[in-house]
Amino acid sequence: MDEFDYVIVGAGAAGSVLAHRLAEDPGVSVCVLESGPPDRHPFIHIPAGFIKMLFNPEYTWQFTTEPSPGSGGRRIKTTQGRTLGGSSSINGMVYNRGQAADFDSWAQRGNRGWGYADVLPYFRRTEARIGPGDSRFHGREGRLPVTDIDWFHPISEAFIAGAETLGIPRNPDYNGATQAGVGYFQRAIHRGWRHSAARVFLHSARGVDIRTHARAARIRFQGKRAVGVDYIEERGRARHEVMARREVIVSAGTVNTARLLQISGVGPAPLLAGLGVPVVHHLPGVGENFRDHYSVRFVARVRNARTINELSRGIGLAGQVARWLLGRGSILALSPSIIHWFWKSHPEMDNPDLQGVFSPASYKEGFVGLLDDYPGMTCGVWQHRPESVGHVRARAADPFVDPEIQPNYLSHPTDQAVLLAGMKLARALLRTAPLAPFFDHESLPGDAVRDDAGLMEFAHRIGSTAYHLIGTARMGPPTDPTAVVDDRLRVHGMEGLRVVDASVMPSMPSANTYASTMMIAEKAADMIRGRPAPEAEVQA
Repeated sequence: MDEFDYVIVGAGAAGSVLAHRLAEDPGVSVCVLESGPPDRHPFIHIPAGFIKMLFNPEYTWQFTTEPSPGSGGRRIKTTQGRTLGGSSSINGMVYNRGQAADFDSWAQRGNRGWGYADVLPYFRRTEARIGPGDSRFHGREGRLPVTDIDWFHPISEAFIAGAETLGIPRNPDYNGATQAGVGYFQRAIHRGWRHSAARVFLHSARGVDIRTHARAARIRFQGKRAVGVDYIEERGRARHEVMARREVIVSAGTVNTARLLQISGVGPAPLLAGLGVPVVHHLPGVGENFRDHYSVRFVARVRNARTINELSRGIGLAGQVARWLLGRGSILALSPSIIHWFWKSHPEMDNPDLQGVFSPASYKEGFVGLLDDYPGMTCGVWQHRPESVGHVRARAADPFVDPEIQPNYLSHPTDQAVLLAGMKLARALLRTAPLAPFFDHESLPGDAVRDDAGLMEFAHRIGSTAYHLIGTARMGPPTDPTAVVDDRLRVHGMEGLRVVDASVMPSMPSANTYASTMMIAEKAADMIRGRPAPEAEVQA
C-alpha cells in the first residue's frame, strides 16, 4: 500500500494543473490516478485529429444522455476525454473565459473570492498569450500557449463582414475588456500542435506518480475523513489502494466526480440506499444542478469556393499536410470552430446571452466528425447560461457501470426563447450580402422550415451537446441545500476531501468551460498550499 500527501483522481484539465502546482513545493508527494491510457496517440497532438479521437472508446468516455422532450426523445452522446489531459486532449482547443458577470454571480451566491477581479489573476497565471492582447487581461508568462489563427479563408472574412452589417462589431479579443462581437477564436494550438493540459502541466510536474489505466472505485474514509482511494486496473482488474496523508482531491470531471462521490457513500441518502452503498455522509446536492450547452447548427451549401470539406480529401489533403509539415497555416492545425460571434437575443440586453460559431466546413447530418461530400459551411449557436437543470446519478456501485445522465435540455421556457432567437440570428448570418457570393442554399434545416414551431422542432430533432458539462458538485455556502463544496472547494461535512473541476461551477460561464476549469485548479492550488490569493489587478 502506497502513501502520498495528495491523491488526485483524474488527470484532465484540472488534475493536470493541480498536480503540477502541488508538486512545486519541495518534499510534497502527489499521486494522480487516470482511468485512461497515456496520451501517446499522434491524433491527440495533431489538432485535426480530434475527428478521429472524439469517439475512440480507448481514449474517451462514451457517455450517453437519457432521452428527454428537449432532445426529441433522443439519447445524445456526451463524450468526455479519458486519457492524460482528459478532455483537453480531445476537445476543440478553444480558449474562452466568459464574461466578468459570470464570476461576479458566483461570488454573489456566497462564494467569497470568486468574483471576476479575484479570478482574473488565475486566468492570467495559466496563459502564455502569443499575439496582441491587453496585459491587464492576458498573461505572458504562463505555461499554456494561447494563439491566434494562422489559416484564413475568404468565406470566413465574408462571414465576419456580414455579421458587421447586422450590427455585430468585429472584436479581436473576446477575452479582453468585452466579449460582444465577432472574430476569430483564440486557441491552445502552437506551431501546429495541440497543447493539452497534460502536455503543458502534467508531463512537466516534478516527481508526480502518474498511474494510468487506474479506475477509481471508492474513496476510503475513516469516519468523516477521506484517507485514500481504491482503484482497479482497467486491464486485469486487479484492485489497489493508495493512501493520502493530507487530502483526496477529486478532479474526475462533472460526470465521474458525481458518480465517484455517490458510490463512495457521499450523496443523497435515498440514492445511496438504492445502490446498496453505506451512507458516509448524506449530501443531497451531489449529482444535481447538472447543466450543459445545447447546440444547434445551420448548414449551407457553398458555391464559388473550396471549403475544408474538399481540402480534407485527396490532393487537397496532401497539400494541407505539406503545409503543416512546413510550419505554415493548414487545416491540420485548426480548431473545429474557427469564428466566434457573441451577441444578444434581444437588443435591449447589456451583455450577450448567445454564443455562435462558424466554420467553412460542414458535417453530415447525425455524424459529428464526418465531413459532407459537397462544399459546405456551418453556423452553430447555443444559449450562454441555460436555466434547464438535470442530474447525474450512479446506476450501480460498480464503477464500470455508466451513470444516468439527464440534462433535461430546453426544459426551461427561457432556454427555448433564447435559443429560438439565436437560431433566427444564425440563419440571418448565413444570408448577409457579403456572404451571398458563397451562399448556394441552406441544406440544414432547409427553406421548408420557416416558422417558430418548425425551428423548435428542428432544435429538438438535431440539437446536441456542446460538451460543456458542469455543476454536479456545486460550490455554495452551507445554507444552500444543493451545495456540495464550500468556497475553498472542501466537501461540506467532510475532512480531507476536496473537489476541483468543472463540477463545482455553481452556474454556467458564458463560454466553453476549458479555460475556467484550469482557472479553478490554479486557485485551488493556492488554497491547498496555503498561499495568499494574488491581488486583484483590474475591475471590468
